[in-house]
Amino acid sequence: MALSRKGRDLFNRPYGNYYSDMHHIALDDYVVDVLLPDLVGHDRSPAAFLVYLVLWKELYRSAQRSIPMSLQDLASQSGLSKSAVQAAVRLLRRRSLIKTTKTSPTAVPQHELVRHWVRRRARRPGTA
Repeated sequence: MALSRKGRDLFNRPYGNYYSDMHHIALDDYVVDVLLPDLVGHDRSPAAFLVYLVLWKELYRSAQRSIPMSLQDLASQSGLSKSAVQAAVRLLRRRSLIKTTKTSPTAVPQHELVRHWVRRRARRPGTA
């Protein structure tokens, strides 16, 4: 099949394809292979999976271990209602997939992903 001139131009960019100009995030296989069917199928909560992906994206881009995000921020980034996000966060905390902390009752919560499928390497004696 012959590509139009416009189609050929998309593939002649640096790095060989038109996806190169987009931001990419790395995603563990476990998230797609196990977490997706488990949260969406078994728990019947696609909202929880969306919230998890939003948190993953924000943490990946910030290169931090935890990130402050309000329910409203999560709602606007996921396209869900605030109550749907609240229920999703509750489910993710109950399933120990995220850890949420607050410094005060009215503070913006800090969210951290708990990736229990990742084995942590033990520190060797004498290393910091």
